[in-house]
Amino acid sequence: MVALEQKLQLAAQQKKLPKALIVVHFAGLSCDMQSIHKLTSTYNIVLIEDAAHALGGDYVGRKIGCCEYSDLTVLSFHPVKSITTAEGGAVLTNNSAYFTKLQLFAKHGVTRDPALMQGESDGPWYYQQVELGYNYRLSDLHAALGITQLQKLDQFVAKRRMLAARYKQQLADLPLTLPCEESYQDSAWHLYMVELNQHDRLAVYKHLHELGIGVNVHYIPIHLQPYYQALGFKAGDFPVAEHFYHHALTLPLFPSMTEEQQAQVISSLRQVLLERRA
Repeated sequence: MVALEQKLQLAAQQKKLPKALIVVHFAGLSCDMQSIHKLTSTYNIVLIEDAAHALGGDYVGRKIGCCEYSDLTVLSFHPVKSITTAEGGAVLTNNSAYFTKLQLFAKHGVTRDPALMQGESDGPWYYQQVELGYNYRLSDLHAALGITQLQKLDQFVAKRRMLAARYKQQLADLPLTLPCEESYQDSAWHLYMVELNQHDRLAVYKHLHELGIGVNVHYIPIHLQPYYQALGFKAGDFPVAEHFYHHALTLPLFPSMTEEQQAQVISSLRQVLLERRA
């Protein structure tokens, strides 16, 4: 939080304040939105929550996405997320002006609302394109799937939380840095990521895959991608993100995961780490 405050103070001095700030609830854990909102409101910055990982999670006793401390919240309904519509997502807001603008963006910028039109309507069939919008609507089939999935959200998240608690308990004695929750957080546990403290990540990754454990790595820092390096970003610009990337390993976690499957992951990880002591 101190680093963000310093960045905003510097940007204000240079008259380069951003119009919006996007806060990412990584792996399902909510950022400290009260503190961030207090900072951004000082500078009139629009605050957006990227909750693609966090649907079903909680922050200070309220569901992530309620927008109490933000202007908008973005959700993902990709198949690996808390719930799915096969593809697509949603934007949530309590701001009526943003809501109207979002509706226009989602439907080619077309409206049938006379209050948004220029001039008079020709009749009940009449519409106008008042924005350069897109086609961002879910189909009826995707929406129907999403509604049925939404009814199962609580049980999906409850299962993820149970699996995460078991990982925390049974991996505590290994040379790993485990994810943790602050008192204001109750994660949706989209991902369960550990950091290797002593071991070569590539060797551990390969060995686990040989044992049939589908671990993964999330994520390669964006500023290391060629597109952003062409814009002037370079290695070393964000050392915390780079350090995390070089040590991170994502363990399998999904609502249908059985206790036996998780036990296999834990025993395999224990075997690999103890065999490969630094």
